[in-house]
Amino acid sequence: MSPFPHGVVKPSQISLRSLVMPRGSISARSIILGVADVEDWELRKLSRYAPGSLDALCQCTNFTRKEIRAIYNGFKQDCPNGTVSKERFKDLYCGFFPLGDARTYSGHVFDTVDKAGEGSITFEQFLVAMSVISRGTFEEKITWVFNLYDINGDGYISPEEMLAIVTSIYEMLGRRAEPPIEEDTAQQHADRIFHKMDLNQDGLISFAEFQEVCKNDHEICKSMDIFGTALGI
Repeated sequence: MSPFPHGVVKPSQISLRSLVMPRGSISARSIILGVADVEDWELRKLSRYAPGSLDALCQCTNFTRKEIRAIYNGFKQDCPNGTVSKERFKDLYCGFFPLGDARTYSGHVFDTVDKAGEGSITFEQFLVAMSVISRGTFEEKITWVFNLYDINGDGYISPEEMLAIVTSIYEMLGRRAEPPIEEDTAQQHADRIFHKMDLNQDGLISFAEFQEVCKNDHEICKSMDIFGTALGI
C-alpha cells in the first residue's frame, strides 16, 4: 500500500501534476516539459510569490540548475501565482483518481509538505519535497513517510493515524485497489502493519521503531511501498 501511488516521472517532467500522477494507463497523460534556458531566474517575479536564487535551491536539494528550471516551468503552469493552496492541491489529485476519492489522502500529503500549516505550498517547499522523494537518502525518505503517517505531529504513529492513512489510500484508489476493497480490508491492513511496527507493544510507533522495521523487514517495506515514490524510486 503505497504512500506515493503514482507513475514514473523523470526530473525533466516534474510539475505539480507529476506529483499526483497515478500508476497505470492514466500515466500516459503525463505532461513532458521542455527545459527552458531561463537566464533571468533571480529576476523573474510571479504575481504573489517569487522563488529564491538557483544557487540557493541547488544547495538545499539534489537537483541541478537545469532540472530546477524545468521543474519551475512545470510548477508555474499549474500555479501561476507561485504557490498552491490546499484546495487546488486536492483538485489536482482528484482529477487523476476518477475511480476513487482522493481528497482525504491528498490533504495528508499537503499537510506533510506544508509543515508550518500556512495553507499553501511554495515552489521551494515543493522542490525540497520532490528532492527527498526522488533522491533523498534512506533516512530522509523514511522520515518523510513517517511524517505522513504521524498526522498530529507528536512524534508517534497511533493506531488511529495508521488506519486513517491506509483508509485514505484505499478510498483514493477505489476500484483500482489491490486487494479489492471490502468493508474491513483497510482495518486489517492497518492492524497488520501496526502490529509489526510497534516493537515494544506500547500502542504507539516511534520513529526509532519505524526506522528499525523499515531497515530489516522487507515484507513491511513492500507492503507500505516506502520507496514507491512519485518519481519511480
